[in-house]
Amino acid sequence: MVTGRQISIGISDLCFGCGENNPCGLKLKFEWDGKQVRAEFTPNKFHQGWVGIIHGGIITTILDEAMGYAAYYEGIKCVTSSMQTRFKRPLSIDEPTIVTASLTKNGRRYVETEAKIATRDGTTIAECTATQYVGSKVNKGDKPKTMSRGA
Repeated sequence: MVTGRQISIGISDLCFGCGENNPCGLKLKFEWDGKQVRAEFTPNKFHQGWVGIIHGGIITTILDEAMGYAAYYEGIKCVTSSMQTRFKRPLSIDEPTIVTASLTKNGRRYVETEAKIATRDGTTIAECTATQYVGSKVNKGDKPKTMSRGA
């Protein structure tokens, strides 16, 4: 049950994280296994901060998007209220990654999520936890869970 003020959260194909029609976006495509979301992403030279190193804001955005998807696939549309990211090591240009996320606590007004981005061999790049404000439930008219929210 959603309590408090309901906020409108609409699906957009221009989302920076997952929007197929955003020419500058990351175009993340998440899969759901019933417990967590998963996506693969390989950063390029346009995602760097320092020479050859991917900007921490890009990494944080990927983690935030994954946690939003974890809540979405659980039937909840949320916006991030707070998040804490812990960087373990730098990410290089053209280094393939896998991001995973799941819902850890389902409350009436807030949910808690966690995410991790790692290299394909499992080396952790960054981990994140977040508290997300519940905006509304996923409606039947929303995109099916088998598709990207931004598709």
